[in-house]
Amino acid sequence: MTTLTICITCRNAETRESKPGEPTGESFLAAIRAATEGRPFRVRSVACLMGCDHGCNMAISAEGKLTYVLGRFDGTAEDAAALSDYAALYHESETGRVPFRQWPQGVKGHFIARVPPLDAE
Repeated sequence: MTTLTICITCRNAETRESKPGEPTGESFLAAIRAATEGRPFRVRSVACLMGCDHGCNMAISAEGKLTYVLGRFDGTAEDAAALSDYAALYHESETGRVPFRQWPQGVKGHFIARVPPLDAE
């Protein structure tokens, strides 16, 4: 199962504060849930992904696949739609690797880390 993990404590990366109406991790989570409804993904929240300089942050993972940490999102519905589309490609991939030419425009420039599968040697 493909899992999207959303940091719900993300705030403005520069000030580490939230202004009224400004997207936060919790609003990003809501946008991701709406964008992935009906898709075969599990969406969960975590209190912190320790990427405070890159908020809003999320991770995409699945057993036996590469894990990716992405950030520098504004937490908008457009960001969530791009992530949902990328997650569909990731889900279909055997290894989690999606060719760059297939990436939705909205995820380009947002990758922070790639982590090998935990069961990899």
